[in-house]
Amino acid sequence: MREPDTVPAAPERRVGPLTRTDFVRYAGAGGDFNPIHHDETFARAAGYPSVFGHGLLTAGILGGYAASWLGRRNLRRFNVRYVGQVWPGDTLVFSGEVLRTETGPDGSVEVEVGLAVHSEADGREPRLVLRGGATAAYPAPVTEGSRS
Repeated sequence: MREPDTVPAAPERRVGPLTRTDFVRYAGAGGDFNPIHHDETFARAAGYPSVFGHGLLTAGILGGYAASWLGRRNLRRFNVRYVGQVWPGDTLVFSGEVLRTETGPDGSVEVEVGLAVHSEADGREPRLVLRGGATAAYPAPVTEGSRS
């Protein structure tokens, strides 16, 4: 078990390249069949260069990243802010940083982190597509004197 007063540096995680099939699979899982995510003709008629991924698809992968890094049982809050679209062929790059660590009087630790998702694709500069944050709480370590 991780020591509660230290959180390891966030690992970089890469997912992708994403495909149209990924978007359709998410539509089926999430029940959001808006054709802008899977119908090229519809997406172009709406003014987009192509279909694009659901924001919640990216947010869901980010939630899994945060849970893996901080520990699923420790997560208390998670939030996101959508910044840009994710296109077919994009590879998502997940990162995080510890913003604040606070130790309570009982030795418990609360950690606030910032999260980001950048998109990379051939021929384009990486760009921010999602920003988020999370709070994790770690119980006070059990010591010899505190065991019953």
